[in-house]
Order: sequence, then C-alpha cells, then structure tokens
Amino acid sequence: MAVTRRVARLSSVSASHLPLAGQAPPGLLLGARFQSYWGPIAVSDPRQVMAGHSHSSNIKFRKDRVDAKRAVAFSKLSRMITVAAREGGGIPDANAKLRLALDKARVLSMPKEGIEKAIKKGTGESAIGDFDEIFYEGYGPGGVALMLEILTDNRHRTAADVRMVLEKHGGNLGSSGAVAWMFARRGRWVVPVLRDDGESWTEESLLDVVLEVGGDDLIADGDQFVVLSTVQAFAEVNDALTQALAGHGSKVREAGLASIPTQRTAVTDVAIASRLVRLIDALEDNEDVQEVFSNEDFSDDVLSQLEA
Repeated sequence: MAVTRRVARLSSVSASHLPLAGQAPPGLLLGARFQSYWGPIAVSDPRQVMAGHSHSSNIKFRKDRVDAKRAVAFSKLSRMITVAAREGGGIPDANAKLRLALDKARVLSMPKEGIEKAIKKGTGESAIGDFDEIFYEGYGPGGVALMLEILTDNRHRTAADVRMVLEKHGGNLGSSGAVAWMFARRGRWVVPVLRDDGESWTEESLLDVVLEVGGDDLIADGDQFVVLSTVQAFAEVNDALTQALAGHGSKVREAGLASIPTQRTAVTDVAIASRLVRLIDALEDNEDVQEVFSNEDFSDDVLSQLEA
C-alpha cells in the first residue's frame, strides 16, 4: 500500500496560543489558526481586537473568548451526539457514528452529564426536534473554495444566516456542486508529535503504525501529524489506530470525516488572507455549522505577515 508523505503548512496568527503537543483540548482554545482545510475549530488572535488595552483586560477578554468558543463547541457536539443516537441507538459499540461523536466530546472535555443528556434526547427519552445534515458550498475572499458541514433544525434560518456571514466578509454562497469537485471526502485523524510518555513520534515511526492499521496517507503538520484513510475504511482504521497509539503512549487529538482539498487556491495578499480568517471564524461561531473546510494556500510572505 502506497502512503503519500507531504508537508502541510501550519499558519498561526497568534504567537501566544496554548501549546498543542500533548495538550487537550487542541486548537479550539486560544489561538491556533490552522489552514482550515484540516477542519479544527480555530480562534483568531484576541490581541488584534484588544490592542492598546491593559494586560489584565487582555487576559479577561481571552478567558471570555475561550469560554464562548467552548460553549459553542459543546452545543455543536451535543447536537451531533443526539442525531447519532437517534439514527443508530444509544450504544456506542453498535453505533460508529455515535462512537465518533463521543470521541470528539472526550477530546474537548465535554462534561459527562451533557453527553448523557444528548444521548437520551436521541434515544427518545426527552424531546428532540428534527435535524438535517447538509453541505453548503461557497467562496470566500480571493475565490477560496468553502465546504460547510451543517446540522440544522431549520434550513431556511441557517441558509439566511450563512449567506449573511459570507456576504459580510466578502464571500458568497454557491449552488450545489459549485466547489465540491475540488474536495475529496476522507477519514482524518490528528496525532500530536509529543506522546503522553514524553517521547516524540517521528514520521518514520508513525508511518509504520499507519501502514499497519490501514491508513493511506501521513502528513507532517508542524507539531502534529495528520493521518488519512478512505471513508469506507474509517471505522476499521479508527479502532485500530486508537488501540495502536495507546500501546505507544499516544492518542488521537481529533478524529472524523473531512473534506480534503484536491485543488488549492493561492492567496498572496495579506488583506485577503485576513478577511478569509475572519470569515472562517465567523462561520464557526454559528451553532449550525459543524465544520468549515477550505482550500486556501497562503504564500510564505502572507504567513509571515499574519504571524507578525
């Protein structure tokens, strides 16, 4: 089995984000502006908003921002768990979709009572509305392609909200099929370089594990690795990878299905890049938007200016 090894560029707008390696929760909290096609929830640098304020004001703002992002993430996870339990039952071992949602919830330290409540909603032990899982396609500043994974109980409301956010930040909502051809649906896992036992993965050592569990792509991405598989192999690889990593004192930081770009859009203007980052942040603030995937390729000059 051939495994492609590539180096994916990590773009960070913040020099003060929480350490990623071996830490949980990951980029959801302060700071990391990953290239969004890898799918993690990102938070823009609070210093850009609070420039000129006192250090204590900055700290308070950051805490408030983290709490707000965490609340949005928990709300999205709760909805994901509920829908998974409704579709396949409340027993994780017999419901791969629920098992995946619970894995995400644990990574982000979602409270146990919130998880149990969401499962009960899904299994009919409490009231639940009807949710639809859909994809929206669109464009951001600079013609960057966007794929939005949506889970909503009101399509009309969500479409209007998403369209408003896109237009406010220089993007637009496209028709079905407008950008989907530029993405491939894949199983995706994020593995920190630093293991819980204090050792670090090398690309070669982790590649051996990836081959053994049935993954077909390993990507070095800063202080983490991204493992990819086919959608069909996701459940099998997920179980095998989790067990294999545990045997090496390591664990998965993120797991799920992702829309990975097969074509990239170059962004060489820092103003456009900044607008794109703000757009993605705004979209991720919407409770109905589960994931945002995009195909931007920031130039080195743009990256250095964003990081300044």
